[in-house]
Amino acid sequence: MLFHQQSLDAIMGRAKVEGILFWSLENIRYLCGFSGSDGVLIVVGQERTFLSDSRYEEQARAEVRDASFRKYTRKVEGLVRFIKSLRVKRLGFESAVLPYDVYSRIKEKLPRVSFVPLAEEIAGLRIRKEPGEVENIRGAIRIASEGFSNTLGLLKPGVRERAFAERLECRMRGRGGERIAFDTIVASGTRAALPHGVASEKRILKGETVVVDFGVRYKGYCSDETKTLVLGKPSIEQRKVYEVVRRAQERAIGAIRPGVSVRQIDAAAREVIARAGYGKFFGHGTGHGVGLAVHEEPTVSPRGRGVAEEGMVFTVEPGIYIPAWGGVRLEDMVLVTARGCEILTVLSKDIKDNICVPRES
Repeated sequence: MLFHQQSLDAIMGRAKVEGILFWSLENIRYLCGFSGSDGVLIVVGQERTFLSDSRYEEQARAEVRDASFRKYTRKVEGLVRFIKSLRVKRLGFESAVLPYDVYSRIKEKLPRVSFVPLAEEIAGLRIRKEPGEVENIRGAIRIASEGFSNTLGLLKPGVRERAFAERLECRMRGRGGERIAFDTIVASGTRAALPHGVASEKRILKGETVVVDFGVRYKGYCSDETKTLVLGKPSIEQRKVYEVVRRAQERAIGAIRPGVSVRQIDAAAREVIARAGYGKFFGHGTGHGVGLAVHEEPTVSPRGRGVAEEGMVFTVEPGIYIPAWGGVRLEDMVLVTARGCEILTVLSKDIKDNICVPRES
């Protein structure tokens, strides 16, 4: 049977569509194996057709599985021509990613086709990982972990955040990473209060906390991990905030098992932080799914939907961010198992293992 055809049949049945137009490269890779940067996939019943231009013809013929290949010269025109040949009346599409101007052009040229937006229906398509996917994620984690451990010795007073990030990225690629999974975050001192403080030209100083959020892609799959380091002996407040975040993470991880709602998992972490008096300094969700995309379902937050299911892979990353002081975030990736979860990431989050003895430059 074609890969995940039952899931597709269920989606098409519920939406009462004859087929689905896939636009996101992650879903295209998931369903037919194409790893390039441009193309579309149309599924009608059990027939799948991948369409792209001459730049990707040889790659498509080598990679694409369970689908035929059709070449176009101009994307929209070629896509419209092919949809006409299918003679479908109702066609679902990835409304969360298909650009509106492209949708408008397609719709204008195909007035007899009813296009049905599918967002939530498709969002959960990749939510449970197959064993081969988990192995690819483990590969990405291994590469990222080795790259980080090999770069850590460069962290010393005076080094710039961006220089540290660039060296880390280089060493992850040198160990087999295809590319970074997202812009590396290195946020030190007061900048550590920025949850997405992408590495800057700021020099890291003795006594500062340094939040490092990093990830790499391997065979298309992502890793995502955050370490918070202290450059020197931690102050009383640094140690206190760090330990609150660590307890929150442990509590959330301990709550994970099949059937537990993602909101409960989020609440487990949030309660620890709130009881310690830092509730207003934790503004984001506790976690998110990771796979072919670095952010995908499930969303572990107060507004998340659904429950943990065996095979899900997601992050657990509580944080505290205090303006003009700094912040702490700890992030691990977990795999939901039959009785609980397995922590996939391997780097220690104990504070004693994250104190860097400063060496003056």
